Amino acid sequence: MFGKIVKLVVGTKHERDIKRMLPLVEQINSLETEMQKLELSDFAKKSDEYRKRIQDGETLDDILPEAFALVREAAWRSLGLRHFDVQLMGGMVLHGGRIAEMKTGEGKTLTSTLPVYLNALSGKGVHVVTVNDYLARRDAAWMKPVFELLGVSVGVIQHEMNPEQRKGAYGSDITYGTNNEFGFDFLRDNMVSELEFRVQRGFNYAIVDEVDSILIDEARTPLIISGPADENTDKYNRLDKAIRQLLRDEEKAPEPEPKEVEPGKEEPHVLFGWFFDIDEKSRNVLLTEDGVKRVEELLGVENLYAPENVELVAHTNQALKAHLIFKDEVDYVVREGEVIIVDEHTGRLMEGRRYSDGLHQAIEAKEGVTIKQETQTLASVTFQNFFRLYSKLSGMTGTADTEAEEFRKIYGLEVVVVPTNEPVRRIDFPDRVYRTEIEKFEAIAKDIELCRENKQPVLVGTVSIEKSELLSGLLRKYNIPHNVLNAKQHQKEAEIVENAGKPGAVTVATNMAGRGTDIVLGGAPLYLKDLEELEETEPAMETFKEALRKKQFDRAREEAKKITGSTAAKQAKEVLDRA
Repeated sequence: MFGKIVKLVVGTKHERDIKRMLPLVEQINSLETEMQKLELSDFAKKSDEYRKRIQDGETLDDILPEAFALVREAAWRSLGLRHFDVQLMGGMVLHGGRIAEMKTGEGKTLTSTLPVYLNALSGKGVHVVTVNDYLARRDAAWMKPVFELLGVSVGVIQHEMNPEQRKGAYGSDITYGTNNEFGFDFLRDNMVSELEFRVQRGFNYAIVDEVDSILIDEARTPLIISGPADENTDKYNRLDKAIRQLLRDEEKAPEPEPKEVEPGKEEPHVLFGWFFDIDEKSRNVLLTEDGVKRVEELLGVENLYAPENVELVAHTNQALKAHLIFKDEVDYVVREGEVIIVDEHTGRLMEGRRYSDGLHQAIEAKEGVTIKQETQTLASVTFQNFFRLYSKLSGMTGTADTEAEEFRKIYGLEVVVVPTNEPVRRIDFPDRVYRTEIEKFEAIAKDIELCRENKQPVLVGTVSIEKSELLSGLLRKYNIPHNVLNAKQHQKEAEIVENAGKPGAVTVATNMAGRGTDIVLGGAPLYLKDLEELEETEPAMETFKEALRKKQFDRAREEAKKITGSTAAKQAKEVLDRA
């Protein structure tokens, strides 16, 4: 009761957080006129001035109002985008080492430029962490004009980079990259023979985009660097043959007698069998007594659990999991004779990554592809432990408040819900539950058909490649045109996303399209495609294309007048007319 009274009198915690930031927002707004008077060459000079003040003893908090006002003006000059007041608040939350919950479409990428710039002034480096290479590359390229105008350097880490390129990117004031790349570089740096071979330079400040996915969903995911182990791969085929026979025996075996379980200790997630039990919750398979005896017969061993058979037991368990837990087009795909893991959090293929402890070899034996040598772990770290290395850590996402307690307990991070710039007009309907999967998919197909008739674009989210293709098959049966976006079609991702917002478009996707993917209602403007066909034969054409990409149409018209070539000028005018 007392808590309710306090809320009525002083507001909720989030409301109090917002009220505390309002004076700073007003201070930043009061500096806008001053910043508008700056020449383009003055922005970098201002950055030098702020760096000098920091060296002379001022804190980042002291400089925050001026720095944020400068970034806002720089974004307007370079991108034609102006930070809203709520984005200024989001920037303050991030600078304070907290998590900003900002709804989809509220401009998290633009918001991040504020604390990123402010903290980059210290000269110790800032890491901006995203969930995949594409987003790291996109965000770095998108925000680079802002940072270049401000006189701070930007680097981006990509999977295919060599150590020298990585070192250069980490040497920048601001470095964009994925959680995997930052983590693996940390592991590799701890394995070098000489200090000068390290690529990273410390862990000063990080902003984690989609923070709930990286710090909660993947918190205990280990990053592992492994090396080859000296072993014979024949044993995997031998075990695979034995497990296949065991599965055939299970099909013929009688139903096991129900086990007596104390009330309250039932295990509905466990499927009991004659030779083995499957625990779907822990994703494990346990042999029963009959199962142990049958495996001993199949492998020709007297005692499976004898000390000398420890490794055999481990590989038997992995073979069981390969057949009964891990599924093709859910956990992995087979492509060009290779088993490639599908990231359960992002839905993307994890090229070059392999399951450890013989599991990958067991799956290769199951799928009948070439079995590669098992590896041994040389170094590992979990994301939970890695991100604790940073002196200051913050994050942003559209969904953080539901995990606020976990963020506080595990990382000591507070969550602040940043209000939307405009009231949310989206309508969220209650869940509908169906008895069977086919009934559910039939209902989805009917809803899609209705939306198509109304020219509404539809995005259908599925949990795996398998489910996306199952639904795709049903839509084909109903003659509903659609696109499928999953790890198998990742090369066409940009094109599929570009067209997903067109009137009546239907897109079936895995969680690949869930994080950081912007689908523009109405589809991407056609003139953007036309731009790629224009050759940059002169500087004016280059600036013309840059202005149109940023939707700065007045500037584009001025630049078009400067194009001297008659053919180029005509092409530019045609593109401008379509924009």
